[in-house]
Parts: sequence; C-alpha cells; structure tokens
Amino acid sequence: MKLLFIGDDWAEGHHDVAAQDDAGKTLARRRLPEGADGIARFHEMVGSCLGEDAEPDPARVIVVIETDRGPWVKALAAAGYRVYPANPGQAARHKETVANPGKKDDFFDAGCLADMGRTRRHQMRELAAGSDVAEAVKIAARAHQKLVRERTRHLLRMRPALREYFPAALEAYADLTLAGKDALELLAKAPNPESAARLTVTQVTAALKRAGRRGDLAQRARDIQAALRAPHLAQPDVIAEAHAASVQAAAAVITALNEQVKIMEAKVSGLFRRHPDAGLYLSQPGIGDITGARIPGEFGDAPGRYATAKARKNYAGTSPLTIQSGKKKTVHARYIRNRHLIDALPAQALTALSVSPGARGSYDDLRARETGHDDAMRRVASRLAGILHGCLKTGREYDEATAWSHRAGNPEATKAA
Repeated sequence: MKLLFIGDDWAEGHHDVAAQDDAGKTLARRRLPEGADGIARFHEMVGSCLGEDAEPDPARVIVVIETDRGPWVKALAAAGYRVYPANPGQAARHKETVANPGKKDDFFDAGCLADMGRTRRHQMRELAAGSDVAEAVKIAARAHQKLVRERTRHLLRMRPALREYFPAALEAYADLTLAGKDALELLAKAPNPESAARLTVTQVTAALKRAGRRGDLAQRARDIQAALRAPHLAQPDVIAEAHAASVQAAAAVITALNEQVKIMEAKVSGLFRRHPDAGLYLSQPGIGDITGARIPGEFGDAPGRYATAKARKNYAGTSPLTIQSGKKKTVHARYIRNRHLIDALPAQALTALSVSPGARGSYDDLRARETGHDDAMRRVASRLAGILHGCLKTGREYDEATAWSHRAGNPEATKAA
C-alpha cells in the first residue's frame, strides 16, 4: 500500500503544506487558510495526490505537524489521517540534515516535515486520540496553574516594593501571607506608612475576621498595629507615594486572581470527577482533585498510548537518562519532558510521604544510602508513576500492600525506580 506523506508548517492564519510520495518526490504544495475552508482544500489535495476516483483511504496519509492540539489537528485526526506531532527541536535537527544551515522557506520547511514522516516516523509518536473529557481536564488544569503562577509573579513583585519603602508591612503581615485576603485588604486600605499607622485595632480585627482567621484576633490585631507604628527608615514622600500606588494596584490584581483561582479550582474539580477513571486516580496516595486533574490531563487516556510502565515514566521525565561514550558512563535527569507533568508528580510524591508507609520507607531507604533529597523524590515519583500505570492497566484501585510488595522481599529494588 503506497503512502502519502504531508508536512504541515502552520502559522496563526494559514498552513503551508507539502505532499510527497514514497520516493520523496514532491506531489503538491499549497498554502491553505485556517478553518473549515482550509480543511476542505486539504482533503481535495489528498484526493488529487492519491489519484483515486473513489474515496481515498485516510489511513494511507501521514501528516507531520509541529503541534499536537488545536481545531486543525483535531479535524485531521477526525478525518482518519495518521497525525505525527513533531518536536520543534527534533524537526530543526532533521532540517539540518537535508539543507544548508540558515535556509528558511515555509514550503521547504513543510517538505522537511514530510520527509521526516517518510524516513523517521518509526522514531516518532503518533497522535493518541484521548477522550474529550481528558482534553477538557488538561485545558482547565493548565489554566488554573497559569493563574496560580501569575499570582506568584505579582506577589514576588510586590514584596521587594514593600521592602523599598514600607518594611514594617512585611513584619506586620509576616504570619498572614501577603496573598491572604486580610493582608491584601489592609494594604489596599493603607498602602503607605502614614495611613497604616492610623489603622485601628477594630479595623484590623474586622479584616482578620473577614479572612476567616481564628484565635485571639484582638491580640493579633494589636501586634499588627504595633508593628505598623514602629519606627523605621522612611523614603521621601513623593517616592513613597509612587511605591504605594504600585502596591495598591498589585493588591487589587492579586485579589482578583485569588477569586479566579478559586473559581477555576471548582471547575477543574468538577471536570476531573466526570472522568471515568477519577476514582482510580484519587485512590493513589498523595493525589487530590487538583493534582489528580493535572496528571491524567497531561498523560492522556488514549488506550495503549503507553505500552509499558517505563514508557509512561519516560514521558513523565521521572526515569533517568543514561549517557555512555567509550569508558565514560553517566546518569542524568531528563530535562526534555512535559513541564506540567513534572510539576505534578513530585507534588504527589511529597504528599505521599505522609500518607503512604511504602513511599516513606522507600524515601528513607534512599536517603540512608546517601541519595540526595531531589534524586530520592524523583525515584519515589517514578515508582508512583509505575504504580499508576499498573492500576490503569488492570482497572484496580491502589492497594498499599500490593504496590510496595517488592520492598518486603528485596529492599534494593528501590534502586531500579
């Protein structure tokens, strides 16, 4: 069966595509618009290249494109074409093997992608069609993560600004956290030393109550008031005024982000619990709704996508990378990996140390052998990814005794994680 190889060099508003036959001969080049009209023209080009009167077989069409998401990719997969998302770095290296360095042409780039599919698709991973629920979970979880990171950025900008002109605020609100509702409310109301010194115990106590604080709020409010009124080095009034305006604006932005983070958390949780495997994920140690959503969202749920536990660990970036040349052999962490997933799995491993005796024992054994903390956490995360793979494969929920049975018979097995 002859195959048709198509490279798709995509841009925001159009796609430059090149089609090649089995011998690498270019059969067609097209610039197609984004959207339904472009997809229709893509189908017409495929039919003309295959030269069949009857409906062409989409399984004979190999499409290589440097993305794995978006409505265009979804439409190609829905049509039955075999789509191979290419890593941009891998595509750039392949281009260097067939062209002089520095050559740049959109149709030539599309031809290189087609040639990559023709000669190297055995080294690439075909697009795995996961469920719509898994895709929705991934989108929502990533949006939530971006909001949290954006809030952190604003906090990191606000803290040095306060240190510049109002260090007393950092001391006064040290046990509240600057992202808390009470600290933000007080900073918005009194963003400079003069106005903060005029805050009453009643005003501070009310802010603490609205934030849901418990305990002796009156005493805490008096401590905050005393810290705000303590002598400190001051900036000139005009400079303090400018800093105060920036802090007030940052407090307003962080307050809005806090509200959106809470809304997004509810959406992530709701979508995640719609997934048919949500109960299985939640049975894993260290996984809650938010972490649980990020893990299946990034792994995907296409059947057979990961043939082995090792394949899942490799994609997660938790398995080590061995580099050997001559007599030299070194082991490194994987730095080319899914950055969203590599954030979630260590977070699961850290929490699992408190709730799973097996995870805690594995970590302690590694540390006793003078393994560094980061490497020990990576190995625990890798082991948990393997356990998750087994549970997904068998459809059985997590069982502590089964998951860590290897440690009872052979503690050294932890080294293989």
